[in-house]
Amino acid sequence: MKWFKRLIYTLLVCIILGGVTVGSLYFYVKPELPSVETLREVRLQTPMQVFTADGELISQFGEKRRIPVKLEDVPQPLIDAFLATEDSRFYQHFGVDPIGVARAFSVLLTTGEIQEGASTITMQLARNFFLSFDRAWMRKVKESFIAVHIEQLLSKDEILELYLNKITFGHRAHGVGAAAQVYYGKPLNELTLAQMATIAGLPKAPSNLNPISNPTASKARRRVVLLRMLDEKKITRAEFEEAANAPVTARRHGAEVTVHAPYLAEMVRQEMVDRYGEDKAYNEGYRVYTTIRSDVQLAARQAIWDNLHSYDERHGYRGPVSILWSAEKNEEPVKEPAIRQYLEQLRVIGAVTPAVVTAVKEQSAEVLVKGEGKLTLPWKAMHWAREYLNEERQGPPPETADEIMQPGHVIWLRRVNDNSEWRLAQIPEPSSAVVSLRPDDGAVAAVVGGYSFQLSQYNRALQAERQVGSNIKPLIYSAAFEEGLTLATLVNDAPINQWNSGSGIAWRPKNSPEVYEGPIRLRKALAKSKNVVSVRLIRELGVKKVADHLAKFGLDRSKIPENESLSLGSLSMTPMQVARAYAAFSNGGFLVEPYFIKRIEDADGNVIEETDPVRACFDCDNQAPQVISEQNAFLVEQAMNSAVWGGGSWPNGTGWNGTSWRIQRSKPITEAVGRNIAGKTGTTNDVRDTWFSGFTSDLATTVWVGFDDVSRKLGRTSKHPEVDSSQQAITGGEAGAKTALPGWILFMEKALPLFPSRDFGIPPGVVNVRIDLESGKLSHKSDHTTRFEYFIRGTEPTEYSRDNGQSNGDIFEDDDDDLF
Repeated sequence: MKWFKRLIYTLLVCIILGGVTVGSLYFYVKPELPSVETLREVRLQTPMQVFTADGELISQFGEKRRIPVKLEDVPQPLIDAFLATEDSRFYQHFGVDPIGVARAFSVLLTTGEIQEGASTITMQLARNFFLSFDRAWMRKVKESFIAVHIEQLLSKDEILELYLNKITFGHRAHGVGAAAQVYYGKPLNELTLAQMATIAGLPKAPSNLNPISNPTASKARRRVVLLRMLDEKKITRAEFEEAANAPVTARRHGAEVTVHAPYLAEMVRQEMVDRYGEDKAYNEGYRVYTTIRSDVQLAARQAIWDNLHSYDERHGYRGPVSILWSAEKNEEPVKEPAIRQYLEQLRVIGAVTPAVVTAVKEQSAEVLVKGEGKLTLPWKAMHWAREYLNEERQGPPPETADEIMQPGHVIWLRRVNDNSEWRLAQIPEPSSAVVSLRPDDGAVAAVVGGYSFQLSQYNRALQAERQVGSNIKPLIYSAAFEEGLTLATLVNDAPINQWNSGSGIAWRPKNSPEVYEGPIRLRKALAKSKNVVSVRLIRELGVKKVADHLAKFGLDRSKIPENESLSLGSLSMTPMQVARAYAAFSNGGFLVEPYFIKRIEDADGNVIEETDPVRACFDCDNQAPQVISEQNAFLVEQAMNSAVWGGGSWPNGTGWNGTSWRIQRSKPITEAVGRNIAGKTGTTNDVRDTWFSGFTSDLATTVWVGFDDVSRKLGRTSKHPEVDSSQQAITGGEAGAKTALPGWILFMEKALPLFPSRDFGIPPGVVNVRIDLESGKLSHKSDHTTRFEYFIRGTEPTEYSRDNGQSNGDIFEDDDDDLF
C-alpha cells in the first residue's frame, strides 16, 4: 500500500506541476499569441483571374496559385489520404493530440533526437497562419496554445477546409485545388488515387518530394501515404498495389486558360495594378470580366495569323529552323525517340508547331510533328516554298520536295482548312495588330497586339505609333465638309508642280498609281484615295485648321505636324487611336472612350466596379462629346462606302472601283451587312506601313501590318504560276489594299454575323438631290450620267448643269488659276 500511495502522490505532484508549468507557459506567451478570431474572416491570397465577357478564362495573375475549394467538393479519398498521413486522430483530439505527444516524447527519450513533431492538422494550420517554421520549443508551445484556441473557435470541418486551402505544395501551388491543376491539369474530382496520394504526401517537404523535380522521392513518399491509408482501412490491398505501382504522371500545367489572349490579359493586368496596386491586384482574388467575346477574340487572332502567313508565303521560304543531321555530311539519322525528345524542348509559337523531316520523296515528305507523331506532308502543303531572296524578289517555283527540305531539317508546320490539314510554314517576319471597337460606347470587341506574345510582349495595338498613310484622309475630308465643301465639290486631280510659298519648296506629290482624272468629285476622290486631291484640300483649308480639326478625334495636338505632308499621312497614330477616330464616323460624330474592363468582382462574386462608359447618344446620361456633327460624319461615311462599292455604270463604260473593292467579294460580310459598310486603305511611302480601317454600324476595326524595324519595306512579289491561279491572288507591290485589307476581311467575316447590324441611316438636316456626275450641279436627267447625292441642308447646288455635259461646276482655284 505504501508503494501505491507514493505512486499516487507522485502522479498528483506531476499533474499539479504539469498544470502549473502549462499555465505558467500560457501566461508567459499569452502577450505574444495572435488573435485567432481573424480566422473567421480569413481571406486566402488568391490570384486575379481575367475572363471574356462570356466567362472563358483568359489568364490569371498572382504570387500564389490558389483555387479555393469547399470541403464538400474535396473527394473523400483525398481527405482520407491527408488524415491518415498527417493526423489520423483529427476528429478525436482537442487541437493537441496527447497520444501523439507521448509518442514523440518517448522517441526523444530513446534516441535523444527530435524525430517526430506530434503536430496535428490544427497545429499545422496555426503554424501556417501565425508562426514561423523554426524548429524551436517555444514555437511549439505557442503552436499548441493557438491550436487549442482554434478548436474552440472553429468546427473540425472548418479547420480541415482552411488547412486544405492554405498549405503549400510547391511550384507556387497553394491549396489542394491549385495542386491538382498545377501537377495534373485536372479538377479534384478527376484525380486518380495515385495522384491524390502524391498530393497528400507533398506538405511534408514540397521541394524535396516534388513529383516534377524529384519523381523518385515523390514515388517513395506516395507509397508511405498509401500504406497509411491501408493501415487505416481506407483502401483495399488491391487499390494499394494498383496506386503504388502507377507511373508518375505529374508535369507542370499552367492556368486552365480556355481563350488565349495574352495581349489583352496584359492590358488588364496593368490596368488592375494601376487601380489597386500590385499586392491587392495579385492576391485579393479579383475576377475581371472584359468586354470581349471569346469567339470574336479568337477570330481576330486567327485573322492576324492567316494574313501574316499569307504575306510570308508569297515572299518565299527562308529555309529550315535548324538541321539535326545532314546526309551530305554523311551524318547518321537521329533515331525517333531522340527526335521526339528534341521536339519536346521546342515551343509552339503562334500558329506554328515544330517538326522534323525524316524522309523526302519526289513531291511529299515524311515528318515527325511535336505532339502529333508521324504524318505525310503532300505537295500542295509545300509547293509555295520558292526561295526567299529579299523583300522584293523570290526564286523560281520548286518542282520537287527535295528542293525545299531534306531529312534532318527542323521545320515549322501550321494547320489550315479548319485544322484538317498541315502546311509548311515559318514564323512571319512582319508583324500586325488589330483593334475592333463598338462605336456606340467604345467597348473593345477584339484586340491583338502582334503575332505571338511569346516572341514579343510589345503591344502594337496600343503602343506602336506608325505613320497612317491614307488612313488620315477621312479626317481631312471631314475638315473640308466642316468648311462647307460637299461630296459633289470638284477638285482637280492633276499633278502638283507649283511653288508653295508656305513651305518654301516645290513639292511634287503623286497619286498611287500615277493616274490623274482631272476635275473629280470629293466622293470619288476619297473612294479612289487621290493623293493630290488631299494636298489641294489641305492647301485650301490651311494646315493649321486641318490640324486643329484632327485633334478633335482625341489626338495630341502637339504631335500633329503642321505641314502639307499631313495630307498624305505623315502623322503617326496607334491602331487604337485610328479605330477610335473611325468609330466617330460610324456613331454620328461622338468621341467614345475605348475600354476593355466590363466589371470587376471580388473573390465572393460581389461586383465592386462596373464600367459606365460614355455613349454615342443625344440627350442621354453619360453622353460622349460630339466632336463633329452627325451630318459631317454621314458624308465621310458615304465617301468611304463608295471606297467599297465604287460607282458609275459598268454597262455604260463609266463604272469604277474604290480602293476597298475586295470587300465586295466577301459573301459572309455582304450577307451580314449588305452594302452598309465603309472602309479606307492606307499605305505609307516605300510601303513601310499598311493599314485598313473600316466600320459598320456596330464595329469599327483597324488592321495594321508592317515590320517592327521601321527601316524595312514590305516589298513586292511576283506571280507564282502554280499557287496564284485564283483571281484574288496578291502579287506586285504590297499596299494597304493587298496587305492589311485581307486580314480585316478575314476577321470581319467571322465577327460581323455575331453582331446586329443597322442600315446607314440618313440624319436630319441632310437632303438628297440628283446631280450631274461631271459637273456636280443639279441635273434634269435620270440616266447613268447622274446620281442622287447627299448634302448638308444649305450646301446643295442651286444651279443646273448644261445639257452639253461640260464640266462647269463650282471648282475652287488658287492664285495661279490651277484647281486647288
